[in-house]
Amino acid sequence: MTYNVILSAQARKFLQKQDTHIQFRLRKALATLKDPFRVLEHFEGDCYKLRIGDYRALCDVEENTVFVRFLENRGRMYK
Repeated sequence: MTYNVILSAQARKFLQKQDTHIQFRLRKALATLKDPFRVLEHFEGDCYKLRIGDYRALCDVEENTVFVRFLENRGRMYK
């Protein structure tokens, strides 16, 4: 079963601000969310995280949709 990946406004804005090679790397990692439970780790409550080098994506998984709430640098994510 494949899942639809939806980015929040914050995640889209963060992605657009990055350099081209970082955008490519982040988009490639987000594409792996088509099968989310192979790559996601449980975070807090009903939230999951995806580790992408020095970046983190916080996601919600509902039915057949993965909603990326936050996409941020690792240091800023946990503050």
